[in-house]
Amino acid sequence: MNHTNRTTPRNLPRIIGWTLASGLGATAIAVLGWSRGEPVNALWMVVAALCVFAVSYRFHSAWLMAKVLTLDELRATPAEVHGDGRDFVATNRWVVFGHHFAAIAGPGPLVGPVLAAQFGYFPGLIWMLVGATLGGAVHDSVVLFCSTRRRGKSLGAMVRDEVGPLAGALALVSIVAIMVILLAVLALVVVKALAESPWGLFTIAATMPIAVAMGLGMKATGHRRLAVVSVLGVLALLAAVWGGQFLPGTAFEALLTLEGTALAWWIMGYGFLASVLPVWLLLAPRDYLSTFMKLGTVAALGLTVIVLAPTLKMPAFTPFISGGGPVFAGPVFPFCFITIACAAISGFHALVASGTTPKLLARESHIRAIGYGAMVTEMCVGVMALIAACAMEPGQYFAINMTGPAEVVTAKATALGFPVTPAQMADLAASVGEKTMIGRTGGAPTFAVGMAHMFAGVVGSKAALALWYHFAIMFEALFILTTIDAGTRVGRFLMQDLLGAVWRPLGDTRSTGAGAFATGLFVAMWGWFLYQGVVDPLGGINSLWPIFGIANQLLAVLALALGTTVLLKMGRTRYLWTTLLPLGWLLAVTLTAGFMKIFSPAPLGFLASARGFSEKISAGGTEAEMSLWRAQLLNNQVNAAVTGVFLLLVAMVVLLNMRLWWELLVGRRERQLHEEPYIRVAEAKA
Repeated sequence: MNHTNRTTPRNLPRIIGWTLASGLGATAIAVLGWSRGEPVNALWMVVAALCVFAVSYRFHSAWLMAKVLTLDELRATPAEVHGDGRDFVATNRWVVFGHHFAAIAGPGPLVGPVLAAQFGYFPGLIWMLVGATLGGAVHDSVVLFCSTRRRGKSLGAMVRDEVGPLAGALALVSIVAIMVILLAVLALVVVKALAESPWGLFTIAATMPIAVAMGLGMKATGHRRLAVVSVLGVLALLAAVWGGQFLPGTAFEALLTLEGTALAWWIMGYGFLASVLPVWLLLAPRDYLSTFMKLGTVAALGLTVIVLAPTLKMPAFTPFISGGGPVFAGPVFPFCFITIACAAISGFHALVASGTTPKLLARESHIRAIGYGAMVTEMCVGVMALIAACAMEPGQYFAINMTGPAEVVTAKATALGFPVTPAQMADLAASVGEKTMIGRTGGAPTFAVGMAHMFAGVVGSKAALALWYHFAIMFEALFILTTIDAGTRVGRFLMQDLLGAVWRPLGDTRSTGAGAFATGLFVAMWGWFLYQGVVDPLGGINSLWPIFGIANQLLAVLALALGTTVLLKMGRTRYLWTTLLPLGWLLAVTLTAGFMKIFSPAPLGFLASARGFSEKISAGGTEAEMSLWRAQLLNNQVNAAVTGVFLLLVAMVVLLNMRLWWELLVGRRERQLHEEPYIRVAEAKA
């Protein structure tokens, strides 16, 4: 009783403060959700995101680390026990945060929310706030924890050890196949953004020597001069962004004006180098440097929203929540939760959290800031992207994301209830220095337009709209590339897991030759799809684009199933809901989306669309029409087959996990964990 009287007055201001923060966040969400027809200020979105970020990190992450995972500050990490100066390198916490955040926060938190804005601003907002805290942050933290205690093993290797050889083999095949698709799609986005763009390519290319210089500087000073190295690196990056505008008319312009095929080869070469070079030399410092640009730009965007206080012109809910949207087909469930992945739950994060990041951690306690903190930070990035899209004129938003002649597109958008004219779209294109903005699908141009208008609004002049627009395009390309380099390095580890089953020496991650061979093979796999997508706009990876979101979320299903198995083996039965809740939701989402994509009527269903093109081919047409229809027939058939295979493989892995859960709960199987032996920090240093 006396203890309570002593501590309550001291804790009272803290309790009041966090109660007010929770109440303010709830109020912001209520205002956004209940508004119908009247203008809503975008500041309410910022308030909701910041309050959810603060409260979830302060309380939920602390509980997750202390009670569910029980992090041990005295336990040595793989970077300390197996440090080799190449892959296993104990690294400053904030450098690792920068690498991890840049690797996971590629185009997803920028593009996904923009595309999902066709449903209105509220479905995407709620999914990000709830999904990131109760799903994504748990997913990332649990996988990072599991890999850290297992010598930084990949997701597939951990499934093999903890669930069984069959589940591990199925998981590895699934993960490698899905990763090939994911990286090829992301690389194709970079090619589309940087082809014939010397300014953009110059900025992206400059980050590589800058990163190498930073890596050498941090290596020489032992991170004692991290602040100095960071400041110099950021200044050099800003100089590269600014200096790109002076390329026209110089000899460098022609040198940096590359066609898509040439750029594809350069991206493959970069992916190979980023994977085989020591992690401290290029990958970690480049991702750390990129994080400054991303967080700085997003923070500037947030401040811009506060200064301008723009009105959300997109309604909370549009008529397209039941399906039939012009941006992409499908209803809000399940496709909002497939379209927005990286800002809520993303399976790709599991590959980074079981690839490069666990090999860099200096302490287990850093999992909280890196695993949980990076995820909720990415949530805030996604909310900023959603604001950028929803503060635009809805008619312009839909016209940008629809294809066809200007008159047809604008007439269709107007008929849907979002008026826009061809003249307005022509003015928009001229203001950002483009020939047209109609049909600029994919989400990135929409975000760039929204961000450019906000930044131009702060200075009170639209004269710099073109500069801000191209800055935003480069900004997005920079972070897609960081996902590619980290993903390729993770893919190398996965390939070595597979190759090691064929010939043991190829599975040795300490072997430079084996690592180079696995990297070359993996780059060749995603590079082939990339090249086909560049040379044939109707083939290659473009045929697999519609299943990108489903494939990504299926990875999260695998990771959460593994996390549940590990928690059960650790005796954390009472906390299994932390992973089972998001796992159950994602299973419902991905299975529903997969079956709808395969079996629904056209234009959503692959098989129905394939039958339609087959009928057109049978009826006959011009040679050009027949060629187009044959390509689209094949694309839909490939989409259906690949989606079905992915669903089957992941379902089999989940069922094998569920069988193991039952055996563990009824006592038929011993709760044996496959962790590395416990070594104290002092012993590792000795």
